[in-house]
Amino acid sequence: MGVRLMESLATTRPLAELFSDQSVLQAMLDFEIALARAEARLKIIPQSAAEAIASAARAETFDGSALSEAALRAGTPAIPLVKALTERVRAQNPVAAGFVHWGATSQDVTDTALVLLLKKAQPILESDLEWLCQALRRLAEEHTQTAMLGRTLLQPAPPVTFGLKAAGWLAALQRCRKRLRVSFLGSLVVQLGGASGTAAALGEHGIAVGQALASELGLIYPDAPWHTHRDRLAALVCACGVLTASLGKMARDISLLMQHEVGEVAEPSGECRGGSSTMPQKRNPVGCVATLASASRVPGLVATFLSSMVQEHERGVGGGQAEWSTVAAVVQATGLAAASMAEVAEGLTVDAVRMRANIDATRGTIFAERAVMMLAQKIGRNAAHKILEEATRTCSAQGRRLSEVLPEMPEVTKHINPSALRELEAPEAYLGMAREFQRRSLSGTDNTNFTSKIEEKKE
Repeated sequence: MGVRLMESLATTRPLAELFSDQSVLQAMLDFEIALARAEARLKIIPQSAAEAIASAARAETFDGSALSEAALRAGTPAIPLVKALTERVRAQNPVAAGFVHWGATSQDVTDTALVLLLKKAQPILESDLEWLCQALRRLAEEHTQTAMLGRTLLQPAPPVTFGLKAAGWLAALQRCRKRLRVSFLGSLVVQLGGASGTAAALGEHGIAVGQALASELGLIYPDAPWHTHRDRLAALVCACGVLTASLGKMARDISLLMQHEVGEVAEPSGECRGGSSTMPQKRNPVGCVATLASASRVPGLVATFLSSMVQEHERGVGGGQAEWSTVAAVVQATGLAAASMAEVAEGLTVDAVRMRANIDATRGTIFAERAVMMLAQKIGRNAAHKILEEATRTCSAQGRRLSEVLPEMPEVTKHINPSALRELEAPEAYLGMAREFQRRSLSGTDNTNFTSKIEEKKE
């Protein structure tokens, strides 16, 4: 199955296939197969019934459109699916039909099916994130010494390095990956509570069946059913939200650096990539576009999920029903952003010459802070700041460089050697701890034993 045209900027092919009708149906049927096998293993239902159910539970034999229409009337897709499955089993083995869905409720099916889909989604996201992180690490290491303008409030500021910028993107993504892994692990929990979350229909076998079901599906068995407790899924949705926003930050930076007036980086080009229907010269930041589109959509989806958490008693009215499409959209948008930025980072062109030219275009005014700190040691910071304000105004009015204006100011030359002023505008000499911050970001030292450090402070 390909990506639907309406979702062409909302998902990737692997994730579109994962959340396709047939895949979702099979996940629900896999629950029914595993439940029957678990119950047969515990001798609660006949082995022949489990075999008949497994034989009939093939998604390609079901009418997805008909089930969707019936789900709207039933309030859940599980009810028409169980009915259809029962009829298929009855056609093979009338006795076995009576054991379909034994002891379960509709939400057990839909929740576990969603969890099974998330289990398959995790390696898809992780693969693209690993690709992206490796590409960013290479960029950082290749550009440790590549000076570029720092930009604060979109205005020129003292220089940074592109290596530090790439390392910053990478460090944020690594933190996001850790949160995502933890939240995925926490969400891979089977659901089997029956009508009211007590598994009463299974009698004394409720926990044993749940444990056997979890084992069949490779999921975790929780302390208790979680029908209206959605915190685990919420943690995953929120982790996706933070990750997508971090990817969006990277996309925003790159798209701004790609502007013609800046021209410091460029996304990879290729046939049909980044072009325009009317302007042949265009090289649009299409990977950034897709990522920023995801970053725009996901916060609202996260809010929708958090709102849906307020569910009534043992079975919610509307809250749970809002989740399937919301979670699917969040995961697909996150996956699209990760895959898009991996492709961008892998083929990103960095123009170090243009970066240096843009530094030079400021006529040295970005080094005013450096001059302030040199003067402040002699006359105090406030006085030094006023002198440099005057100097930069002169630079702007006369179109001259800071290193030309300062030697003409007696209040400056009285305290700073002319040779030091001549070297004032060397970017490499005013990078502070950029290299060390880059090294620390790449090594992840700021995250090492973070929890233990907090505990140590408590003690």
